[in-house]
Amino acid sequence: MNTKQQDDWPQPAKPSVDSLPPVLDSPKTKTQINLKLPKLSCLPRIGHSIYSATGWCFGMVSLIFGLAVVSAIPVVNLISLGYLLHTSGTIARTGRLRDGFIGIGKAGRIGGVVLGIWLLLWPTRLLSAMRDSALIVNPSGSTGWSVGLWVVTGLTSLHITWAVLRGGKLRHFIWPAPVDFIHWLRSSNKFASARDALWNTVSELRLPFLFWLGARGFAGTLLWLLIPVGLMILASNITSNAGIFVSLLGGLILMGVLLYLPFLQAWFARENRFGAFIEVAVVHRLGNKAPFMFWLGILLTLALPVPLFLMKIELTPAEITWLPALFFVVFGLPARLMVGWAMGRANLRETSRHFTLRWLFRLAALPIAFGYTLILFLSQFISWNGPLSLLEQHAFLVPSPF
Repeated sequence: MNTKQQDDWPQPAKPSVDSLPPVLDSPKTKTQINLKLPKLSCLPRIGHSIYSATGWCFGMVSLIFGLAVVSAIPVVNLISLGYLLHTSGTIARTGRLRDGFIGIGKAGRIGGVVLGIWLLLWPTRLLSAMRDSALIVNPSGSTGWSVGLWVVTGLTSLHITWAVLRGGKLRHFIWPAPVDFIHWLRSSNKFASARDALWNTVSELRLPFLFWLGARGFAGTLLWLLIPVGLMILASNITSNAGIFVSLLGGLILMGVLLYLPFLQAWFARENRFGAFIEVAVVHRLGNKAPFMFWLGILLTLALPVPLFLMKIELTPAEITWLPALFFVVFGLPARLMVGWAMGRANLRETSRHFTLRWLFRLAALPIAFGYTLILFLSQFISWNGPLSLLEQHAFLVPSPF
């Protein structure tokens, strides 16, 4: 309780509410500004995606070029056929289209090695051309050019060998990494590691498997084509009217074979059994489950190779045989992928499609088979090999014009 003196003591006046300064709220910059800036963590992922897509495209191009080169070599071209069969068989087994792109990374690595070697050899080529010019102008004074050419050739060979041992990527051919090379020379197991790396790379290509698969696929396909194509070849040697009847008989048999042969090849590659070539009933049941996909597979298989018959008009020189084979691989690979995808999709379904739908696409496939048979018959009159060219079935056998 205050005393009387405290009550009488003058107290400070309280300011009125109106005289107080207004209270201002702090600016809410975080809530008012609603700008979404891109996260820095997205940039590395975008860059990695672009790098991966570029590498995949380069690997695909390298794979196509590699298959074309292999297709131009007799007997060895069975590896190319084996790869095409392996892609369709893998898709038919899994039902996923992406599983058919086999060995893209390995093909890109080999393509990078070839590209790197090609780039590194340019200085040697240039120096060799200058040395040859010096020999023409002044034969006695070209010794320096010859010595320089030998030195550059030796260093280039060493650089190529070291780049391949480091992994064969394109950046390895650009920068020689001399410090790492010195450390590699000092290591005790350098030759053993190089041998193991080379062996692992070659074994991952599975060349014996692809060759054996291609050889059996070639034999099984040839057995199906031998009778109808043989009748058409025989008809060309018959001068009487009986030749027309024999040719028509061979064409009708060939039309029936064409409706099943692409899928029998994929079924053989899927099962990896030679006896799968005669399991027509299995392929027929699968076709009932996916009639449209099977029709699309027949369309691509028989339509894409048709323009390539024009390449048989003139015999291709041996030096550039791989060039027309490149087009045969480009046009043949999508058909193999489509046939395998059709069988894979059909294998995932349990019931057959409606009766009307099945017969609709069966009848729609007949004009395609007839058109291919007619073009094949006429190709013997423009081909370099004559009637024997009927056996050059690039749509089903080796993807090469000859």
